[in-house]
Amino acid sequence: MTAVSSTKPSNASDRHALLGVMDARTRWRYLKDRFARWGVAVGGLGVIVAIMLIFFYLAYVVLPLFAPAKVTSHGSYALQPAMAAQQPWLLAMEEQAEIGVRLGSDGQAHFFDVATGALRETVPVIADGEPPAVAFDIIDRASGRFAIALADGSVRIAEHSYRSEFTDGVRTIIPGIAYPYGEGSLALADGPVDALEVRTAEESVLLAGVLPGNQVRIARFVQEVGLFGGAGELEADAQTTLNLEFAPTTIRIDPQQAWLYALSADGRLAFWSIRDLDNPQRIDLITVAEGESLRQATFLNGGISLMLAEPGSGERGLISQWFPVRNDDNSYRLQRVRDFKLPAGTVTDVDIEQRRRGFVVGTDSGKVALYYATSKRRLANFDVGDVAVRSVALAPRADTMLVETADGQLHRYDIHNEHPEISMGALWGKVWYESYPEPDYVWQSSSATNDFEPKFSLTPLSFGTMKAAFYAMLFALPLAIFGAIYTAYFMSPQLRQLIKPTIEIMEALPTVILGFLAGLFLAPYLELNMPGAFLLLLLLPPAIPLAGFLWTRLPPNMRYLVPDGWAPVLLIPVVIAVAVLAFSLSNPVEAALFGGSMPNWLTNELGIDYDQRNSLVVGIAMGFAVIPTIFSIAEDAIFSVPKQLSQGSLALGATPWQTLVRVVLPTASPGMFSAVMIGMGRAVGETMIVLMATGNTPIMDMSIFQGMRTLSANIAVEMPESEVGSTHFRILFLAGLVLFMFTFVFNTVAEVVRQRLRRKYSDL
Repeated sequence: MTAVSSTKPSNASDRHALLGVMDARTRWRYLKDRFARWGVAVGGLGVIVAIMLIFFYLAYVVLPLFAPAKVTSHGSYALQPAMAAQQPWLLAMEEQAEIGVRLGSDGQAHFFDVATGALRETVPVIADGEPPAVAFDIIDRASGRFAIALADGSVRIAEHSYRSEFTDGVRTIIPGIAYPYGEGSLALADGPVDALEVRTAEESVLLAGVLPGNQVRIARFVQEVGLFGGAGELEADAQTTLNLEFAPTTIRIDPQQAWLYALSADGRLAFWSIRDLDNPQRIDLITVAEGESLRQATFLNGGISLMLAEPGSGERGLISQWFPVRNDDNSYRLQRVRDFKLPAGTVTDVDIEQRRRGFVVGTDSGKVALYYATSKRRLANFDVGDVAVRSVALAPRADTMLVETADGQLHRYDIHNEHPEISMGALWGKVWYESYPEPDYVWQSSSATNDFEPKFSLTPLSFGTMKAAFYAMLFALPLAIFGAIYTAYFMSPQLRQLIKPTIEIMEALPTVILGFLAGLFLAPYLELNMPGAFLLLLLLPPAIPLAGFLWTRLPPNMRYLVPDGWAPVLLIPVVIAVAVLAFSLSNPVEAALFGGSMPNWLTNELGIDYDQRNSLVVGIAMGFAVIPTIFSIAEDAIFSVPKQLSQGSLALGATPWQTLVRVVLPTASPGMFSAVMIGMGRAVGETMIVLMATGNTPIMDMSIFQGMRTLSANIAVEMPESEVGSTHFRILFLAGLVLFMFTFVFNTVAEVVRQRLRRKYSDL
């Protein structure tokens, strides 16, 4: 009998040695398990910390946008007696807010130190022996230009100017009065005028004054330029007189010299077109404040919006904003856009920011309030005492303010007001911007001049982001989901091993390449062959089942030539043939039905604007980028359904389709939903494709023939040109934060729904 060898230890020492080896392996395995567990935990926490750091950094950059304005008092001082004796016509400061100027009704310009009130210099604008001044107008705050009307009906134009001198490295600002058109005066009327308005252009001057008898005299003077340069004297060019229904107390002309506004003591406002001085036209006559005088009329920066100071109701006055609006019939009307309530009292003076749409208001109750027009915000208000405010002045940089009160005191304030343009209404609501026919959502962040009104609505960018994602998912979702279902459930294993890696490797294709191809090839090709694209959509759905039907009618010996499970490959030439047919018929169909150009037919016949780089192009290009993500995750979810579930269903008599619909898909639904939401997140955050394949126009139009601008593309385009720390810079970070929140919401919703689906179908 053959002896059977035993693997058991022959003695106790061998058993102890084997147990020691097993204990060492167990301890090593346990140690590796702990290392792996801690590694995964640290990695997961690191991802969470990194995401939280990104969130907090974005919030850190964005939060200053919503910080309130800060106004800090730097004391007050009494005006010099020579200054306090006269009513202030002009109170202003130079760029550095070191030297101020106060022009009184006696025509004397007093330059003083803003910090201490010490008088620097007094320069007479009206010399002794000349007729007294009767009216005054600030022509341009940025250049310091102003005009004074004399009692003899003449007008003198001057400006307060400043030059810097350096002595031993010390800068000294030298103030003075300059006369851009000479020290002489221009004749406007034969006698004194009741109100004055002056506008200057490069080679012309427009004067307007109120005459007795409800008349407004307008005169234009032209400055001829010599043959070898140099400016000549101003000569009268044109003159006209407007007859009004009321006695105007204030007149205003916009900087473009197109509109004239005449205000009355009884609250009426006449709106005239003076583009053609030979034929001025009255556009509108409006009662602004019934039976109440309009106390102030000031143009905002840019000269489009007119700010009217009204008495208001009770003890609170208000400032109303008006500007011309074009009607549907191409005519104009004067539109009241928004009102700003004062904290108390009625308006005594208004000054505007020279580079933004902000303004400051002083009242007869000693209140001063700082506003911003576009965002409709009252940024700050404070009390300078129980004495009425006589005059307010903002520095050119709007960082310093002077307030003169009726007791002869001049108060100085520092202003920290970096981002007045921002409010929740300006970011997400409709805003009535200057020269727009109605309130709208607009993104337009920059322009060539300081007169531009920034438009920072994030609504069209968010809309464009969702629109791009919608059309991408509309293209990608059916292909990816149905492809995943067929590949995981019906396709043969050999073909699946070829198809699945091929589709997944598409994800490695750089999106910049897809965007490049979409912008330079696909967009112009679809424009030239648009009927072919729609024919493809019409012909392909019936062509595939027809090909399948014809395949079943082939002789068996021919069908057996194709290996089992490889029949779907035969659809590839069918799809190619249908595509070739559709695009070969494009030009004949376009010529026969659409007059030779389908884009023009859409525009002219249906009123649908066509943009070459549109949502159709974006949907196709971004769909190719999203398909591999959705397909891979959904296919894995379907393929991972336990085989015993589907086999048990089939064993009980269910058909393969019944098994798919009632067993496989419900079980795989959590993973499939996750695939869809991850694909949506990918589409929302895509940058290069939408940057290169769209017109990057921030419009709110769901048309498939129009483009869009997304949050991510906007950041990529405008971040390099934005000034660090500026409002524009911080809003781009806010756009990034909004995009971050979009993806966070999508992922959260995906996880919540996935968990509910998992609990619901866990018993299958």
